[in-house]
Amino acid sequence: MSLEEFLYNLHFHIEKVQPPNFKVDWDDGPLPYKLYRGLPVFPLSSDVPLTLESKEPMHSKQPDTRQMGHFLWYVYGLTQLSQSVISLDSAGPALGTIQTFRRFVPSGGALYPSEVYVYLKVEDLPFGVYHYDAAHHRLVLLREGNFDAYLAQALGNHCDMSACFGSVFVSTMFWKNFFKYHNFAFRLQGLDAGVLIGQLLEVAKRFGFETGVHFRFLDRAVNHLLGLSEQEESVYAVIPLTVHPAAAWFADSADEAGKPVTAAELCRELTPIHSEHYVQSRRVREHPKLIKLNESSFLESIPLFQSSAGEREIDSVSHTVALPRVDRLSYDLALASRKRYSPGTNFIPGSISQFQLATLLHETMASFSYRSDLDEWNKNPKQRVLLYGCIHGVEDVPSGAYRYDSAMHALLQLRPGDHRDRLQQGMSLYNVNLFQVPVCLHIAGNRDSLLPVLGYRGYRIQQMEAGMLTQRLLLAASAIGLGGHPLLDFHTNTCDEIYKMASSEKTSLIQIPVGLYCPRPRLEGGLLG
Repeated sequence: MSLEEFLYNLHFHIEKVQPPNFKVDWDDGPLPYKLYRGLPVFPLSSDVPLTLESKEPMHSKQPDTRQMGHFLWYVYGLTQLSQSVISLDSAGPALGTIQTFRRFVPSGGALYPSEVYVYLKVEDLPFGVYHYDAAHHRLVLLREGNFDAYLAQALGNHCDMSACFGSVFVSTMFWKNFFKYHNFAFRLQGLDAGVLIGQLLEVAKRFGFETGVHFRFLDRAVNHLLGLSEQEESVYAVIPLTVHPAAAWFADSADEAGKPVTAAELCRELTPIHSEHYVQSRRVREHPKLIKLNESSFLESIPLFQSSAGEREIDSVSHTVALPRVDRLSYDLALASRKRYSPGTNFIPGSISQFQLATLLHETMASFSYRSDLDEWNKNPKQRVLLYGCIHGVEDVPSGAYRYDSAMHALLQLRPGDHRDRLQQGMSLYNVNLFQVPVCLHIAGNRDSLLPVLGYRGYRIQQMEAGMLTQRLLLAASAIGLGGHPLLDFHTNTCDEIYKMASSEKTSLIQIPVGLYCPRPRLEGGLLG
């Protein structure tokens, strides 16, 4: 099976990428966090702020170690210990309990395959590259030194690292997802990295940091800097952090940098590091397809960046519903993050107002605007991921399948009627009763997954952007008192047909029912000092 065929089946025929006799060895699962051994550690302050209101960019003052500890905890720290009762259905007898560590971002199976690393130049810490040890809320020093020039070259000289106080690296550990989901892990990994990046960008705004997301970089050079084994882990995105205006650091300086450097040349500038870490599993099964796809996505050199593909023509519209004008939400991100909840079987019947729907959709798309190396200085980049939705139970909105047009702030009806039965039949696990939710949203993108422009790397970028938009949607829903539950166990072709996506060459990437809910009984404890 070719890699292109594999990605097609991963999206449209999941059964073809999974072995029929695959069984999960629950007794040999990995930890949901990475633990390094025998390296210098730097504890971070657990006295985190209880609120995160909107804040203007600093544009002057560099953060200290205390602020970075607060920032990292809100991005990816362990926030809650949860113990839930397992039963076949809500009315059935209890089968046992499950205990999980939770974070502010969702993750398939609470496995959290992403890891966070940081390059920091702040007070009270040696300059260098660190791993964020979420289990102990501390930094683990991997490599000491100033790596501004090295990292700038690894990013294609599109960022002046000397103007940044640091950079975040979001990686994926293949085994943490492969353990449960086998090859389907490749799709999940990009989404997990995306929701983490989405949370990071929102937290950065509250701390007054300026950010930019780099999806294209010299993979081997960045992995070499962190000392990662590419057979088990690889960086998916690099996010520089600064307090300076974008014009001072996020620039197209490639022409001024002379001959572009290759990954191999850059790696020779640093001595390899080999650090011991603990994953708990006694036997880590091979995952050759994930490794091959990852390596096929690598950039060995960075040519002139091309403008990436955006929105194509959309299907004909039968009816337009103009939504009421709403302002951007001003909400406490800390509170919305704590309240964010994936209801599952705990959605309850109930309608929502047109104003609530308008607020949800407007805030989701407005907050999604971000700076990246895909768009560079394009002030009006084309949208690569879009919002569709099947609506039934929203006042003054006829039941139907719609696309949300953020420019018009309107719902464009693609097919009238109640589509809940088809959506429910298209689910494989039936872990959500879609007849109880007024809005079932789908994030969609181009069917070619940016392959013509970015190769296999385009697939994971598309999944990451879908995850980034998902997190904005979940936070907006939480801020207005609703719950959203991201799902991948849906029949893609069914959803695409409902929205008549064939003519626009788009496809559904993730399904997110949104509605009222009643939290399930569970014992919770906040992990907050």
